[in-house]
Amino acid sequence: MDAETVVHTGGCHCTSVRWKVLAPSSVVVWDCNCSDCYMRGNTHFIVPADNFELLGDSGKFLTTYTFGTHTAKHTFCKTCGITSFYYPRSNPDGVAVSFRCVDPGTLTHVEIRHFDGKNWDSSYNQTGISSCSKVETHNIKN
Repeated sequence: MDAETVVHTGGCHCTSVRWKVLAPSSVVVWDCNCSDCYMRGNTHFIVPADNFELLGDSGKFLTTYTFGTHTAKHTFCKTCGITSFYYPRSNPDGVAVSFRCVDPGTLTHVEIRHFDGKNWDSSYNQTGISSCSKVETHNIKN
């Protein structure tokens, strides 16, 4: 994916949780069918953790849910319940951003790929998802 890197902003439904993320304007998002993502309709793109920043006092509105290996940290707003981002098992050095929680205007293209979370190990090995949180150099536009 060769796309210009931009600053995206976004957050939860009630706006108590707000963040900014440095990512391409064209992203690959992962539609996962693990038990949690499937029920939430979670479709996300992954960035290096250093490219993600919580804004203001957003942290006080977050709570976390874990299950299974407890590696993934599913964060959500205590007020409205929306998971606008979380820390994925596939990329513990990254952040998974729910693409539908990005404010309009900065995403120019979204390619949806399937991640078979019901068969996590084989999907992890076959998709290359682990590379999504590696730092790349891009042209940055603010």
